[in-house]
Amino acid sequence: MTGRVLVVDDEQSMCEALEAGLAPKGFDVRWTTSAVEALELLGKVELDVVLTDLNMRGMDGLELCERIVANRPDVPVVLVTAFGTLDTAIAAMRAGAYDFITKPVKIDVLALALTRAVQHRTLREEVKRLRRLVEDGGQFEDVLGQSPVMRKVHEFLGRVAGTEASVLITGESGTGKEVVARALHRRGRRSAGPFVAINCAAVPETLLESELFGHARGAFTDARVARAGLFVQASGGTLFLDEIADLPLALQPKLLRALQERTVRPVGGNEEVPFDVRLVAATNRDLESAVEEGHFREDLYFRINVIHVALPPLRARGGDVLLLAQHFLGQFAAQSGKHVTGISPAAAERLMSYAWPGNVRELQNCMERAVALTQFEAIAVDDLPEKIRGYRRSHVLVASDDPTELVPLEEVERRYILRVMEAVGGNKTLAAQTLGIGRKTLYRKLEQYGVADARGEE
Repeated sequence: MTGRVLVVDDEQSMCEALEAGLAPKGFDVRWTTSAVEALELLGKVELDVVLTDLNMRGMDGLELCERIVANRPDVPVVLVTAFGTLDTAIAAMRAGAYDFITKPVKIDVLALALTRAVQHRTLREEVKRLRRLVEDGGQFEDVLGQSPVMRKVHEFLGRVAGTEASVLITGESGTGKEVVARALHRRGRRSAGPFVAINCAAVPETLLESELFGHARGAFTDARVARAGLFVQASGGTLFLDEIADLPLALQPKLLRALQERTVRPVGGNEEVPFDVRLVAATNRDLESAVEEGHFREDLYFRINVIHVALPPLRARGGDVLLLAQHFLGQFAAQSGKHVTGISPAAAERLMSYAWPGNVRELQNCMERAVALTQFEAIAVDDLPEKIRGYRRSHVLVASDDPTELVPLEEVERRYILRVMEAVGGNKTLAAQTLGIGRKTLYRKLEQYGVADARGEE
């Protein structure tokens, strides 16, 4: 696709002719005969360039151009006019037009002008993205972290933010998957559109279909009026499906069809409704195992997993623990009006030693509690929760000169497998890869050790 073009002309025949000429050139063309409707579409649909006639009934092309420049300066406007005079050119430039074309329109000339406009927009967006990266010191929106593993995440997010491909974000609970989803939306081409989120695990199965796809009037009890679903509400923006692994199996083929056809059929409705969203999904579960066990459709998995963003657990991020702790400390100190400026060395050591099973969310709660309790300018050990103050890392003892401390080989294996499971947050696929064994072997070992739900989801 060369670019997404909105054609605006009060003559329908001209709109249809331009669409017929530009579509073979690779342009995705939409058209309207109303300047007012064009402004509404700009708020709902992501577009690369607007092509508008100069002389139209009602709002003319110059006024439309001025309105677009004022509200969507990122979208270039190309004016078409029958009067190729110097005064017309000056008026077009003053209105903020990127270019203007004189009639009769030659499709090859028009296609070249539109291609240049699309490239101009792409270049401007890339310059803005790079400037933000410099200003943020390598950060990516609110996704904080300076550890090597997070720098890789930042770099990857910067590369994929501007694409339209579906994204699957995986990571343990509390690693910040929704934060990443919102950051991708803000840095993407749909940032002017809505960001709509839903937790698939939090909505009853009987209501989830209606929430996603909408319903027609009278579709069920209390459906007194028709209601648009989240796919339609998110048009022009991003739809975030959190905890997608909990999507009921009966709904999965309907979601797959919607993503393939880019339309939804409301519950109780007879007509398909188009939508235009970028899908971002997230889960803290092992979807590959879920597919293998028949809990998640393989074709849907591949549809949502076009780009995979894997967020590391906090325990794997080294010094980011203290960076985030200081960030949260500043937030909560400002909210509470307390003069708390730092963390004592002893408290910092405890924070760095703790495994953080609840990840960033647990650290945030810990710092909120610490700021509320502290009586000093620096957070002390006593301000931390007892489980952090008294935490001791589990270890597998293999080097000792005392025979009483040594354990049988089978016990060493048990401790090591459970330690790896802890380190990967219970992700059996990753644990099996780390251990160099198959998932079935891992399931058998975990069942042998009495681990609950060894074959199920974490």
